[in-house]
Formats: sequence, C-alpha cells, structure tokens
Amino acid sequence: MPYMRAGLTARQQQMIAKLADACHLMDTLYWHQSDLGGWAVYHVTANPLMEQLFAINGSRWDLADRNSPILGEEPLVPGHELYPFGTTSAVIEKYAASHPELKAALYNPWTVVRSAPIDLAPALSQPVASVAEHLYTYPYHEAYARWLRPMAADLRAAAKLSDDAAFAHYLNLRAQALLTDDYYASDVAWLDLKNPKVDLIFAPYETYLDGVLGVKTSYGGAILVRNEAESRKLYLYRKQEAAMQQALPIPADDRPSKEGQATPMEVVDAPLRAGDLHYGYQAVADNLPNDPRIHAEKGSKKIFFKNFMDARVNNVVLPIAGKMLSAEQTKDVSGEGYLTAVILHEISHGLGPAYAQIDSKQVAINEAIGPAYSGLEEAKADVTGIFLAKWLVEQKLLPAAELNGIYASYVAGIFRTLRFGTAEAHGRAELMEFNVLLEQKAISPGADGRFTIGYAAMPAAIAALDKQLLLFEAKGDRAGVEAWFAKYDVMPQSLSQALESTRDIPIDISPVFALSSEARP
Repeated sequence: MPYMRAGLTARQQQMIAKLADACHLMDTLYWHQSDLGGWAVYHVTANPLMEQLFAINGSRWDLADRNSPILGEEPLVPGHELYPFGTTSAVIEKYAASHPELKAALYNPWTVVRSAPIDLAPALSQPVASVAEHLYTYPYHEAYARWLRPMAADLRAAAKLSDDAAFAHYLNLRAQALLTDDYYASDVAWLDLKNPKVDLIFAPYETYLDGVLGVKTSYGGAILVRNEAESRKLYLYRKQEAAMQQALPIPADDRPSKEGQATPMEVVDAPLRAGDLHYGYQAVADNLPNDPRIHAEKGSKKIFFKNFMDARVNNVVLPIAGKMLSAEQTKDVSGEGYLTAVILHEISHGLGPAYAQIDSKQVAINEAIGPAYSGLEEAKADVTGIFLAKWLVEQKLLPAAELNGIYASYVAGIFRTLRFGTAEAHGRAELMEFNVLLEQKAISPGADGRFTIGYAAMPAAIAALDKQLLLFEAKGDRAGVEAWFAKYDVMPQSLSQALESTRDIPIDISPVFALSSEARP
C-alpha cells in the first residue's frame, strides 16, 4: 500500500507521521486484546512463515481454517483476552442476574472482565467494580493506559500540526476519549467534518473479538487521505439515504426516520491501518460509529478504501468469478458493480431498526442477539444493500442495465468471502446468504462445477431474506437467529468442490504499508 504524498503539504506529512506513531501503538494494544500468548511468540519469532501467518491473523489462530491453531494445539478462546479464559455467556448472565447492580459494568463495551485483580499503576490498584469474589471489571482507559496515554499525546501533537481547525478539534476530543472511554463528543465532531483532506478512524468500535457476549469492542485505526474526484460521485447515495430507510420491507415502527441526519461519505486511500482494521479480514469499506445513539441523532459516516478495493477486485474477485460463475455470466462481474454493492452494504449498516424491542423495552441489538450478532449484522447489510439496488433501479436512479452486474458482482463477492473462512463474521454471513439463495433457485449449480445466477428469481429471494434478517434485529430474536444460522451455516458439497478450483487465487490481500516505520508491533 503506497503512501502517495502528492497533494499533501509538508505540515500535513508531519501530522500524518504523528498519526502513524499512534497507529503503531494501537497495533500492540490490539494484540493485548486478541492473543497475549501469540503476541509473545510473534514478537520474537525468526520463522518467516510463522511471522507472516501471525501478521495476517493478529492471533495464533487461522481465520481461513476455522480458527485452527497456527502453532500448538490450544483451541481458540472465544473471548480472546477480554474475559477470563473459559468464561461463557451463561456465566456472565448468571452473575448479572445475581448482581444486577453490576450488569452495566459487565456488559459495557469498554471494560475487560477478570477473575482476579490485575496490577495496574499504583493509583489504579483497586478494581472499579467486582462481581462476588472472583470477577472484576476494569475500564479500557485504565486497563490499557500504558498505550492509550502516549496515543493521546500523539493525537494532540498531530492536532497542533493541522491547518484544518475542525480536524484538530476532533483529534483533541478523540485524545480525551481514549482516556475516558466516552467517545460521544468526538464521534459527533467526526461526523461534522466537512470533506477533510486527511481523516482518521481511531477508536474501539467493532466487536469481532467478543465470542462471549458480542459486546466488547476492539481498537481499530486507519489514516485516510481523501480522493476528491471519487468522493463527489457518492452524492446520489447521500441524497437518498432517508428514502432508502423508508423503503425497507418491515413495519414503519422498525424503520426510524433518517431525515435530516448527517450522511457523510468519503472515498479514500488508507496508507496505514492498525488494530482490527490491520489484521484479519481486510475491509474495503466501513460505516462508523456504531453507537445507536449517534445513529438516531446524527447518522454515520461511510468510508470506502479505494486502494484496498482496487487490490481486492483485481487480485481476487475477478479471477474467482472467472472460475466459479458460468462463462456467460462472468462478463457481468465488474469493479463498478462491486463498488456499488459495497457502497450499499455500508449504507445499510446504518439502516433498519436502531434498537430491538423486547417486552416493550428498547434493547441494544447486539446485546439482544449476543455472539451471533456480528454475522447477522453483516448479512443484513449485504442483503439490504442488494435489495436497495433494485429499489434504486425502480426509482430510475440507477440504470436498469446495471442491475444484473450488481447481482453478479455480489455473488462473486460471496465466493471471495467464503474462501476467507466461515469462522469469521463475514464468511458466516455469506455462507448463510448463499444457501438461502440456492434454496430459492436464485443461484444454481451446473454440471461443469460452475454456478448460474437466476436473475429473474433474485429480487424476490433477496426481498424475503432481507425482511427476515431485519425482523430478527427488530425483535431481538436471539433464538431465531441461532436456529437460522444453524440451518444455513453449512457448506454444500457443490460449493466446496467449486471452491477447490480457486486454490491458486489468493484468499485475501495482506497489506504491506510503505508508511509504516515498523515491520511489526
């Protein structure tokens, strides 16, 4: 991933260097959330293959092989380093029921749970909250102070180098948020930025590491340099977001209005990424922040990483389509169709219910659904985006001739993601989507081992699946989601055999950042 300095002033480059320092610290912090044992090996290994596998996965477990261990025999710890080893959701739920006054601390997105007091700095030697005698919760800003304090200093130093007053304000607020775990004000300031030349993702947003409750966040970051020409093309989607929300196939009560909300969208190059944006699945887009309060009050920002998307399409998606789709339909797959599907996917993360309704009470959707939430939300965004592609065509906002290309590019994207492994949220989501579309004859296997898309059957199949997934979220139906994935999270033999033909194609890109001054944490 080259660092393109063209168009950046000397001060902007100095500012980016300070942001890069903060990103390097975040990489190390992420390992302390993900896999301390793996980090100890990665930090000293002289084995090039082992080093590469650790650098791809951000842990000692191989995402592409259902989280099998890269070394040793220890199975994946579902809660990684966020909970005591062996902790289950049933254990947490039992403690929360017995100690309701501590439930908020246990379920807080920004606390770690421990079975004994941990050795913090002397002034922080006592646990903030405890459960009985052997479970303790610590806020992130205390548990990870060793890295967060210098990160905050780097952000403040970068703010002093910024000629964009609003961006400097955001950096200062984000520095403060790192030291308090209160990201609300800095998230609002981030959404209020107006077309910044340099931007920054830098927070614990995603919950992919939490296989216990599905609520604990991991730190992720990315330095962003705006692509002005490509960003201007997103105006159509920004203008239609409120109308797209009202077009969803669920009751009106479950689609709160998006009128008047901020819908900033940026096409960027990312010369450096850190934490959960660096390791594992290489996202080509993001929709942040994830706070439902921000979604309800302000909206969210959609970011499209052009350098990552170009690398994915050219090196993975198009070669896979050439081997797995019928020869006639291979030509329908394109970078443009894939980009449209990705844009609508990210928009759709911010659409649908804001909360689950359980016993007439509002509950955070990820809390209601539990560990299956990440897979459900990724599937909802996929399917809602493809549903909305048809809606945009019906509104004459996209040419009808482009629809089949969007469908074909979406299906080619499913094939790509399944090769990444179904232990990961996106892979699990798309295996479920594939099986439902197969059941509905929207995708059919051929005698030659390739698949054919039923373009006529696709709209109804997508609409029905979209309604089901959105209602799962609206109702907070954990049991329904778990049963749904149990039924459809199974690899059909026809798909398994077809995927074998792609073994010579990379599973994903593994970014090497020219901006990075360190090879590893």
